[in-house]
Amino acid sequence: MPPTRSNHEPTPRLATERLLLREWRAEDREPFAAMNGDPRVMEHFPSVLTPAESNALIDRIVERWRSDGLGQWAVERVADGAFLGFTGLAYASWAPEAMPVEVGWRFAVDAWGHGYATEAARAAVRWGFDVFGFAEIASWTSVTNVRSQAVMERIGMTRDPADDFDHPSIPEGHRLRRHVLYRLRRPESDPAAG
Repeated sequence: MPPTRSNHEPTPRLATERLLLREWRAEDREPFAAMNGDPRVMEHFPSVLTPAESNALIDRIVERWRSDGLGQWAVERVADGAFLGFTGLAYASWAPEAMPVEVGWRFAVDAWGHGYATEAARAAVRWGFDVFGFAEIASWTSVTNVRSQAVMERIGMTRDPADDFDHPSIPEGHRLRRHVLYRLRRPESDPAAG
């Protein structure tokens, strides 16, 4: 059974030098829908999302925070309060139970190239190790998504090509079916490490 926080606790907030990882708000829905409807953002996903699908995704994220005690945070730029996207930790519903928790992210195009995904992912991973004591956190994406793979490498993750896999939710023959898997083990110097 994976560790959880109480479902009565609010979504925790994490602050980095430039970002606030926070709970989702009603005013996030419109920019999130615009982001999920952008073919550039969704290039490495099977399709763009409609506004209704985007809203349903927020609802699922909020519910996962309640049920699992972890999830994806809305990411806000501290300097101007702008919504940039999301990052966070989640259990993959399709994956075998042995698969580690995943760190993931998605950012609007105007937030690309500033190191925000790396900064937010580092904070999420640190939180997962410190609060949950995860032994390992993973991340995966299609083989074509070199931008996300670069983020994985910048946060210290490593890839063993033997772990690469065909995503079970993507049909055979689809250009996005083959996925790479990166892993990061909790640092041995971490006092929570056993």
